[in-house]
Amino acid sequence: MRIRATVAAVSGALALSALAVPASQAAQSGAAGGERPSAPDYGFSAQHGAAAAPKARTNGLTATAKAAAAPVITRTVVNGGKPIVVGTTATKKVTVAITATHASGIADAGTLLWIGKNLDDDDAFGFGQNEDKATCKAANATTSTCTLTVTVDPGLLINTDATYWNVGAAVLAKGGTDVQNDKFTKIRFQRLSKLTVDASPEPVKKGKTLTVTGKLSRANWETATYKGYATQTVKLQFRKKDSSTYTDVKTVNTSSTGTLKTTTTRTTASGYWRWSFAGTASTPAVNAIGDYVAVN
Repeated sequence: MRIRATVAAVSGALALSALAVPASQAAQSGAAGGERPSAPDYGFSAQHGAAAAPKARTNGLTATAKAAAAPVITRTVVNGGKPIVVGTTATKKVTVAITATHASGIADAGTLLWIGKNLDDDDAFGFGQNEDKATCKAANATTSTCTLTVTVDPGLLINTDATYWNVGAAVLAKGGTDVQNDKFTKIRFQRLSKLTVDASPEPVKKGKTLTVTGKLSRANWETATYKGYATQTVKLQFRKKDSSTYTDVKTVNTSSTGTLKTTTTRTTASGYWRWSFAGTASTPAVNAIGDYVAVN
């Protein structure tokens, strides 16, 4: 079973630990073929000292008292608010910024990016924070923004993970009380896309036929390769060599293997030809690098 341990115990603050799941209960395999671990658990350490074992949060307060005393999470921003786009092999480190307030000030924060209905479910999966302790910057005596990073490993992803993920956020006040929200907000994961273009002949005579080909592909997390993205709408665009603006020429659909091919006789000026894909929910927008064609 492949387990990705995310964080060590924290001295008097937030601690996360990856929970091993029996093979019979393990989630679906990722690209490398190993079993995916369940989402890491998180909670506050009940003891001081670097070796303290993480425990479930307990502070002895009644529900009413705890609600009044708990810090308040006001904002959580993941990856600058942009979708997390992941390729086939390279890990992606993203920043999570948690803003919270409490009368005593903010001591620490923790985070978890996970997918599933409930963290207790066997098929819940996620990535925990890299750091033992968040870096917290105080805006004033009561409010701070705490920053952490989470590393996403495409080797543990499956293609259906290209959807919205839950963003868990937990905060510890300097006064000792805490709050945890496993679904504070959501962040979209997407499969990295690539787009190529080739225009020929080069050069081309004015008014003659130009053939433009290319391919749209995207990361397949289960095979660690890029596969053609079938039946997608892609625009052929052109810009003159002395211009900075592309204009649409025509719309073409990719084939069953993601390939593109079309012809055009709008060869009146030298310039750059490219394909442009607007993106889908699971796959980001991408533009091919323009292919320059001189017109004689």
